[in-house]
Amino acid sequence: MSNIELIKQIPIFADLEESDLTTLSASTRLMSLKPGQTLFHKGDEGTALYIVRRGTIKIVLPSRIGDEIIVTILPEGEFFGEMSLLDGEPRSADAIAIDASEVLVLRRTDFLHFLQSNINAIKAILSLLSKRLRSTDEMLEDTCFLNISIRLAKKLVELAISHGRKAEDGIHIDLPLTQKELGDMVGATRESINKELRTLKEKQIIQMTGNHIQILDLQKLKRKFNASV
Repeated sequence: MSNIELIKQIPIFADLEESDLTTLSASTRLMSLKPGQTLFHKGDEGTALYIVRRGTIKIVLPSRIGDEIIVTILPEGEFFGEMSLLDGEPRSADAIAIDASEVLVLRRTDFLHFLQSNINAIKAILSLLSKRLRSTDEMLEDTCFLNISIRLAKKLVELAISHGRKAEDGIHIDLPLTQKELGDMVGATRESINKELRTLKEKQIIQMTGNHIQILDLQKLKRKFNASV
């Protein structure tokens, strides 16, 4: 997929004319990231908008004692980093590549210039920010009111929907995730996640190969979560 085709798929750029897409694409530069490489840290100055061209980026809230919460995982076609560009404040989280990734980098000046002449893009960004805020609220609510078993089941269902690849033997989550990363997504320790994964394997709901998860019975996983609501 070309950079122009990728940019055109993003809601805030969807209404652009071909000439504007060409201009915007020419304003970007390509940046490659190794697995585990940090793109920016919380507190860094926000100087660019990023578009995931290949791979997967996780947005992480770190703590002073080394713990962290994974706020979201962004696959190809998603963009991030817009908040610091809009409010002028430092980055509010870390951005880290989960696997080998490529991002398109759009400088702050070019991004703001684009917004000034495109009201539909501003509406799309406000809609996206609202959606991400609701997602964060839901994650906080889950952490407060659902136990680890249910939180993990819910997260695996979400990953199956957003990153799953259907096969004859179930759904393969095409995302390498360590037990610590799964714990960071649901607010649990690696040890607790290890215990829950073993239980799901024993019940033949999932199967694991290295850091890859295969959902053998999605309906059982959903029932485990739905029973709590």
